[in-house]
Amino acid sequence: MTLYSKIIGTGSYLPAKRVSNGDLTEQLAAKGIETSDEWIVSRSGISNRHYAAPDELSSDLAVAAAIKALEMAGKHPEEIDLVIVASSTPDFHGSFPSTACIVQRKLGMHNNSAAFDVQAVCSGFVYAVSVADAFIKSGAHKNVLVIGAEVFSRILDFNDRTTCVLFGDGAGAIVLTASEEPGILASKLHADGRYSDILSVPGTLAGGAIAGSGFLYMDGPAVFKLAVTVLEQVANEVLEHAHMTAAQVDWLVPHQANIRIMKSTARKLGLPLDKMVVTVDQHGNTSAASIPLALDIAVRDGRIKAGHNVMMEGVGGGFTWGAVLVRM
Repeated sequence: MTLYSKIIGTGSYLPAKRVSNGDLTEQLAAKGIETSDEWIVSRSGISNRHYAAPDELSSDLAVAAAIKALEMAGKHPEEIDLVIVASSTPDFHGSFPSTACIVQRKLGMHNNSAAFDVQAVCSGFVYAVSVADAFIKSGAHKNVLVIGAEVFSRILDFNDRTTCVLFGDGAGAIVLTASEEPGILASKLHADGRYSDILSVPGTLAGGAIAGSGFLYMDGPAVFKLAVTVLEQVANEVLEHAHMTAAQVDWLVPHQANIRIMKSTARKLGLPLDKMVVTVDQHGNTSAASIPLALDIAVRDGRIKAGHNVMMEGVGGGFTWGAVLVRM
């Protein structure tokens, strides 16, 4: 019998605080930094984003999204035998202990299931899904909770208008289960450390303090150029591996980083823009959370239905990128 990984539940969570471009414009103007709604929208497609409350951690966002995914899947937390959290903003420095272990505790799981974090920045969710798929197909695990959760607002330099307007906080989750029905059809992961300096948080721990910057740095033009190239390539790799064509893809759920990158990918794949799920305008770039957030919204509003073929792909610091093709 061939085992597949099937998505049986999705969930998402956004913090209550919604920040518009107008809100940010006023905040930055008070510091003498000029920006505008038109400037932000024209460069990114972003109009709003959400910020976590001071007492909200990545694990809190992750748990809220996980509860919704578990409810849709009809699974009790104790039925989950593996928890994977993708995050670049873990609860504890160095992910020590892992945010996945904290999520496990907050969900009341006492079944000694495995739990660990995955770090691939904005590609993190795709990486985590691919890892979960391998575990399920190997027979090692049966029900896996995969979560992307971020509080990027805490690593933004609000004196740098080129980056602080782009990111937001949120979480998304899926429940994967072992199935005889096709689910995850193919996946492909890549990384190229030669580009590790174009998107990073260039700070190191020294003597209990951060040496260097603890804020996100991004070379926007370099990231844009690389992203539009590798996203098309990896999507075609996954399609080839699945013996499918782009015409068979019902929905594209890309990492929600920049609407220009997203539209470029869809056009290069020959997909109509109305087959691409877009949430970047309302959420901003939520890094590892962006794909599962967008997926959950499209599942719950009825766009993505059982039997649909969904392409999920992302790029992130490292430089990392990957894609997963899923039959819902």
